[in-house]
Amino acid sequence: MVAFAAARKLDQVSLLQATGATCGSAVLGGAAVLLARRGRRNIERTLGRLGGEGAARVGRLLGMLSLCLGVTAGLALGVYALLNLFG
Repeated sequence: MVAFAAARKLDQVSLLQATGATCGSAVLGGAAVLLARRGRRNIERTLGRLGGEGAARVGRLLGMLSLCLGVTAGLALGVYALLNLFG
């Protein structure tokens, strides 16, 4: 979201570059989901004595949000490329 706002305001950043940067959030979101899964598994192994179940849950939620935004940006970039190619 911030990347798109920056692309509209700054002359040095194009909308294509901003969308490409937003697609990187899909990779980071996937990593967050995997780390949250590992954290929940570690909590389960220690029968909850390790703590941090809430942090793992929030990490998974934010990771999924980031992953969805990254995939959406990737789709937008693909449609933009197709429109420029055929239109």
